[in-house]
Amino acid sequence: MKITRVSATPLNLPVSVSISGRTKNTALSICLVTIETDSGITGTGMTAITEEEVVASIVNDIASHALEGQDPMRHELLWEKLYWLLTPRGQSGYASHAIAALDLALWDIKGKALGQPCWRLLGGARSQVPVYATFGFAFFERDELAEAAKSWVGRGFTRLKMTVGHHGLQRRDEPRPLAEVITEDVQRIRAVREAVGPDVELYIDANCSLDYFHAQSLAQRVEQYGITFFEEPVSQNDIPNLVKLRAKTSIPLAAGQNEGLASRFRDMLVAQAVDVVQPNACITGGFTQCSRVAGMAAAFNTRFANGGAWPHHNMHLHAGLANGSLVEYHSVAVDCCKLVFDGLPEPTNGWLTLPETPGLGFEPNMERVKELAKRPGSRGVGKA
Repeated sequence: MKITRVSATPLNLPVSVSISGRTKNTALSICLVTIETDSGITGTGMTAITEEEVVASIVNDIASHALEGQDPMRHELLWEKLYWLLTPRGQSGYASHAIAALDLALWDIKGKALGQPCWRLLGGARSQVPVYATFGFAFFERDELAEAAKSWVGRGFTRLKMTVGHHGLQRRDEPRPLAEVITEDVQRIRAVREAVGPDVELYIDANCSLDYFHAQSLAQRVEQYGITFFEEPVSQNDIPNLVKLRAKTSIPLAAGQNEGLASRFRDMLVAQAVDVVQPNACITGGFTQCSRVAGMAAAFNTRFANGGAWPHHNMHLHAGLANGSLVEYHSVAVDCCKLVFDGLPEPTNGWLTLPETPGLGFEPNMERVKELAKRPGSRGVGKA
């Protein structure tokens, strides 16, 4: 079997979030990658939380020429080829996103060719994975946030995540003092905890938007609310600052969803900077590299979980590997995926059951994709 064509389609997808009679319209971008073969088998992958137009250009103008004519079953060979083509001196950025989307498409082909779902090829450790619902966004008012939390618990979710920090460092000159952001975050967390009670697991995520000083302040002020982990608390996933923060709070720390290099996870683990490592299959080099990161986490006896959304790809990784665990069911990202893909499994009582269909187990609806591709690109604002 040989690869005959590689193509990428950038998509800027519309999505609406409603709560308490109020609707927020936003958009989230993905880049859909398709790999065709001379056997008639086609694989698809995707990436997101980046500039979709740039990744599409990398795939269409550079990576496609390196992959056409190659055997798609040799994913280790092709991953190395892409690494040295796109990140020869250790830079990652957009390249890691492109490699991830291509790697996922190759695994989709492998599963279809062998008649097995990807999670079984990755190891088949379990047929279900627990999910946590990311529901608590900055555009919700405090009372709306509490109502949204109760709504998700009513749908059977016992693990919830909300955002904090809200681009604090990026927006510090509006003026919008970080101390005020933190004070409001404390009240928002309190409102959610009071709304859902003590038995629901609650996670918070700053999306790398805080400095050490304010991340420490927030962590210490919300310890009383039983936070299960604090994700991406400091800018750049700065390892020395993560180490300092971990020593100053009882809340476990998590990070890694946007990292492109395995060595970054090695450095976090060696420094004992985090309690949870979170590579994302759609960002951190696909299943091939995320499996390596999972191996490092196992060697350090550190929890390995999914951050950064895209549950229907990441569920294969966490079902396949013995130390797989939580998968993020990001409500906005899921709604975007429903626009693109058919056959996505739905969670039941906070669990996703893995498909037995070969490959990823779901397919893009190309008629809808063609229509969605007519929308203007995000031009840098496709991160919702």
